Amino acid sequence: QVQLVESGGGSVQAGGSLRLSCLASGRILGTYVLGWFRQAPGKQREFVAAIKWNGYSTWYEDTLKGRFAVSRDISVNTVYLQMNIVKPDDTAVYFCAAKTGLGSVIYANEYDYWGRGTQVTVSP
Repeated sequence: QVQLVESGGGSVQAGGSLRLSCLASGRILGTYVLGWFRQAPGKQREFVAAIKWNGYSTWYEDTLKGRFAVSRDISVNTVYLQMNIVKPDDTAVYFCAAKTGLGSVIYANEYDYWGRGTQVTVSP
């Protein structure tokens, strides 16, 4: 079992930055993938970024690469999502998720464990 708890959400003005954290607990193997997804009101959950727990690989949604950065600190069992130059379109609930290393990393239904999410609101 893996437990995930997100934090760091809040309100920020467009152009600002925010760093989200995902504290992971339980049995996490080095080959696990920790992903970030987001869901805006009335929209489907969408892939943002992912990182392999051993740190060897990262993935990004193409339009977010360059503004967002995913990283992890194994010493504190935490995955981060650094969000820079945020836009109102980034407003959403952001979720952390975990899966084994097999299969695609961009589809939400491939992930086995989910956190409850943290709200990010970007004002113009």
